[in-house]
Amino acid sequence: MRIAVAGATGMIGRRLVEVLRARGHDVVALSRSGGVDVATGDGLDAALKGVECVVDVTNSGTIEQSEATEFFTAVARNLHEAGERAGVGRLVVLSILGVDRFTAGYMAAKAAQERAVLAGPLPVHVLRAAQFHEFAAQTLQWGRQGEVSYVPRMRVQPVAAEAVALALADLAAEPSRAGAAPISEIAGPREERLDDMAARLAARRGDPARVEGVEDPADPDRDLVKGGALLPGTGTVLAGPTFEEWLGTAS
Repeated sequence: MRIAVAGATGMIGRRLVEVLRARGHDVVALSRSGGVDVATGDGLDAALKGVECVVDVTNSGTIEQSEATEFFTAVARNLHEAGERAGVGRLVVLSILGVDRFTAGYMAAKAAQERAVLAGPLPVHVLRAAQFHEFAAQTLQWGRQGEVSYVPRMRVQPVAAEAVALALADLAAEPSRAGAAPISEIAGPREERLDDMAARLAARRGDPARVEGVEDPADPDRDLVKGGALLPGTGTVLAGPTFEEWLGTAS
């Protein structure tokens, strides 16, 4: 198949492009560095010629709700409109597990993305994924203040980015089925706490930072996170490795 990947240079996008090409697909990598801006639509019509499926794994680059919402909804609109003109058969979009329950911040922006993409003219499948194992390293860096790294105290059931890329590749090549559920979910095999993940990663790397779990009292969705809103429910596909297994191979 000829499959386009929006966000092809990101954490998931890079892995997805590799998986699709290894399976023999013709991959069109949509990125600003390649002359395509999915947020403005520049270059999109030409890039989607002959494409049968578009996989959207873009990221907004900001966690601020209004800016992220504007980005995600613009991308959804542009992919639908350009995709319809080009005769694209379907869209596959990466989202976040439990996102439809949140009301603020980045999660609310992702929920708006889901609503926008599911309202468009093309057939759509949304894959909601748990936080990635790789997220531990990002939060360790983001929260660093001197010798301490402040990491959100969150209940999660993390999944490897590679497992998510494999699931997206399967969905991209799967033909549309009338009446099929438009949303599926993927998570890892075991519940973890994000600050503990970051501490274990720091210890493995020999990072001297002391990790401290924190909560934001001003976050209107704080109780959702504490209550397990980011954890999988029935019907969620559980894909290994566990965080501990992944940690044993992480550099």
